[in-house]
Amino acid sequence: MSFADNTIARLPAPIRPFAERHHELIKFAIVGGTTFIIDMAIFFSLKLTILEPKPVTAKIIAGIVAVIASYILNREWSFRDRGGRERHHEALLFFGVSGIGVVLSMAPLWFSSYVLGLRVPEVSLMVENIADFVSAYILGNLLQMAFRFWAFRRFVFPDEFARNPEKALESTLTGGGIAEALEDHYESRHLGDDVITDLGPNVTPLRRRRGQRQASRNSQTRKSS
Repeated sequence: MSFADNTIARLPAPIRPFAERHHELIKFAIVGGTTFIIDMAIFFSLKLTILEPKPVTAKIIAGIVAVIASYILNREWSFRDRGGRERHHEALLFFGVSGIGVVLSMAPLWFSSYVLGLRVPEVSLMVENIADFVSAYILGNLLQMAFRFWAFRRFVFPDEFARNPEKALESTLTGGGIAEALEDHYESRHLGDDVITDLGPNVTPLRRRRGQRQASRNSQTRKSS
């Protein structure tokens, strides 16, 4: 059992079903937290040393390093069952989406730095650093993470079980795809009103009406013969 599965199993019972349904989001958030630390450490290391007058450049460099780490962790862990594209296409799309995410994350920082003018000497160094943290790492990261999670699932890793056929089969069986097809066939050929009623709430209204129509046709056929 993976780390995420162990974590979900230890959650309180009321929220465990939600966590199981959104396990990819939980893993993505963990990866996001990891790359957040990487990004922040590089950004402030550069900003407080060799790139002090160029905070946006420091953010770009930090973002590139964080994106590389993000690709490895997301592909091999967060979305390890997903796929559907050639590796080079997948990588190009991943970095393309992440590039858009980096631009989105820089927008609040650019606004606070060059529109609001929250830079030394207009403000103190402490105010500048607080403004940079809030704009780049609170607002910017929330914006880019929401976009990236949606875009990764929609464009980069579009097929849910492309790299795990066993889970695809398990999902089909669990979801009742085969059972529903057999039920449809059985109802269309053998079921009448009385049998449909006996099946109880597990039969959907659509199938119940379908069985009733078939039973009516069978009854009319017997009468005519």
